[in-house]
Amino acid sequence: MTTADHNVLNVEIGALTGGSANLPQYAGKAVLIVNVASKCGLTPQYTGLERLQERYAGQGFTVLGVPCNQFLGQEPGSAEEIAEFCSATYGVTFPLTEKVEVNGEGRHALYERLVGFADAEGHTGDIRWNFEKFLIGRDGQVVARFSPQTEPESAEVVAAVEGQLG
Repeated sequence: MTTADHNVLNVEIGALTGGSANLPQYAGKAVLIVNVASKCGLTPQYTGLERLQERYAGQGFTVLGVPCNQFLGQEPGSAEEIAEFCSATYGVTFPLTEKVEVNGEGRHALYERLVGFADAEGHTGDIRWNFEKFLIGRDGQVVARFSPQTEPESAEVVAAVEGQLG
């Protein structure tokens, strides 16, 4: 595979509200891609994700939420219900994609490009749970992977994001 084949931002994925999520618009920015769910014990991470968005958006950064219902059915809502929940409950301003599968035969092409990258513990492969995080560098390549339990505002996530912005 060439480097262009690994560029995460070349993948087509729909926006939550319809149409394309237009990932190429994020070229030259750092992007934190997170598979999200509304009815998970980790759902309060939306707060930290939104704070990262607010803190770094002006410096060429965005969070990209990717709803997924593959983990105990914790994202059962329609696109409208997900959008309303995220906005009303957590004040989410970062973009959300259509609901996709992140594991298995139906795995979306976006996650095909992400899952081969190892986290700090060496985990590669299937997404383990909701709120697994991938940091994409300005060149569209994966630069870091964080476990679902890693808080968005943890020192390691903040350092990785700032490292892509500096």
